Order: sequence, then structure tokens, then C-alpha cells
Amino acid sequence: MPEPLLDHIESFMRYLKFEKRYSQHTITAYATDLQAFSDFTGTVYGTLPLGEIAYTCIRSWLAHLMEEGITPRSINRKISTLKSFFKYHIKMGTIHDNPMFRVVAPKTGKRLPSFVNEQDMKVLNETLAQSAEDWKSLNAKMLIRFFYGTGMRLSELIQLKGSQVDGSRGQVKILGKGNKERVLPLDPTLIDSIREYEALKRRQFAELPDELLVTEKGKKLYPKYAYLLVKKYLSTIATLDKKSPHVLRHSFATHLMNNGAEINAVKDLLGHASLAATQVYTHNSIEKLKEVYRKAHPKAR
Repeated sequence: MPEPLLDHIESFMRYLKFEKRYSQHTITAYATDLQAFSDFTGTVYGTLPLGEIAYTCIRSWLAHLMEEGITPRSINRKISTLKSFFKYHIKMGTIHDNPMFRVVAPKTGKRLPSFVNEQDMKVLNETLAQSAEDWKSLNAKMLIRFFYGTGMRLSELIQLKGSQVDGSRGQVKILGKGNKERVLPLDPTLIDSIREYEALKRRQFAELPDELLVTEKGKKLYPKYAYLLVKKYLSTIATLDKKSPHVLRHSFATHLMNNGAEINAVKDLLGHASLAATQVYTHNSIEKLKEVYRKAHPKAR
């Protein structure tokens, strides 16, 4: 008697947990998708052996999801789950034909990056200037000024060492993705802030890590600490779907493009491997040009 689909799902989940060592969050997402697929096939087709689940079964489920209003992006995630599931069972010899080969993922529109507009950034800087000088607010100032002033990633900033900052040359050397180095310019006000921060650090803490930014306990910053601080301050000025350090990186790039920066220069500043990753920021600059055209060109009135 063939094993029920749920048994095959359970063996796959054990593989993800004990061999692939995926996070609990990822495992739960896979389990949710596969349970939904199992419920659908059980209702529509009855109990099917794994080897009898055909392309048409999967296509019917995807059509059902579309009718339910599930977004293409979410459907693509579920397709990815099924691909992994069937690939695993091909590898284990449970089945010999993969029904996912004919499945075509729905197209998704490009998601434009969220960013803070320039006026809101001015308001945020004023808010930071007026905030109380406890260590957390001081860290918030440094994080936001670094993210918006340099466009560096969260992982790059929390790993940043004081020795990487060259105040005399007004620059900082970053070790980015793939261990690629890049040099970013620093504005004079940020250099002054770095010097003041390091002086305060030395006075307040006896032993310090090599990293530039530290918590109120003098320990190296960690991602959640930085994320929550940035989110707190962005929440005071911006009505955005996302409020994270990456939004400030997007704002850095968007404002550069809107003010005439060359795309290749923005690519190098962001540390992108290819120009394709940077081109998403041209959309916002084109929208600004359209607005200028509508306001200024006689034919547009």
C-alpha cells in the first residue's frame, strides 16, 4: 500500500531540519505550503500516491491560489517549496519523474525600493539633533547618519572597525560582500561625530571591542539592536511599509540619482556586483524628471 502524502512530507521536513539545518521559521513556511497542497489534492483528487501527483494536479492548485487572490510573489514561494520537495524525493528514489518540470512561475512586477523623501530626512536629522544624549540615542544618530551618509549595509556597519576610518582623507574602507573592498567618502560632520563618539567611548568603557559602534554595555552592536533603533526613529517621520536600515540605504541611492549622480558611481558606492542591481533606482529619478517636465514644459500644461 503506498504511503500517504503526509508521510512523504514528514520525511522531507526531517531532512530540512536535521540535514539542511534550516531555521525554524523556514521549516514552518515549508510545512505550511506543503500542508496546504496536501489538503487541496486530498479534497480534489482523493488519496494519491506521491508518484501519481502529476503536473495537472499542481497546475490546478496554483490556479486555485490565483482565484483566491494570492499574490504572484507568494505563489512563486509555494512553487519553490514544491520544487524542493519533489527534488528531494527524486534524489531519495521515492519517485522517478518530477512533475515540476512543466510548471511555469507567474511573473511578478519589480518591487521598487522604499525610501524616505529628502524633506523627511531633514526632519529626521532635526529630531536626532534634539534627542537626549543617552547612549542609545547617540547610537541611533550614528547609525542613521552612517546608513544615509554612506549607503553601507547593516552587516558592514556593525563590523566596521575604527581603524577603517581615515578622518584625514575623509573616507572609510569597507569590506563588503564577497570580501570585496570599497572606499566610501565621509562628510565632515560625520567625521566629527565619529571622533566625538570614539572619545566618549574611551571615557565611558574600560575594555572595548575593535568595532567602532558599541552598545551601552560597551559590547559590539548586533543586528537586532541596530534594526530596532533605526525603526524607532523612522517611525516618527515616515509613513513607510518598511522601516529598516535598508530603507536608509535605498534613500541614499535614490537621492543621489535624483540629484544627478551617474549610475556607475552609485553602483560602486553601494558595492553592487552588477549594474542591474542599481538600475532599480533609475525609476525614481525618471519619475522626478517627469514631474519637472510637467511643471516646466509648455506642452505639458
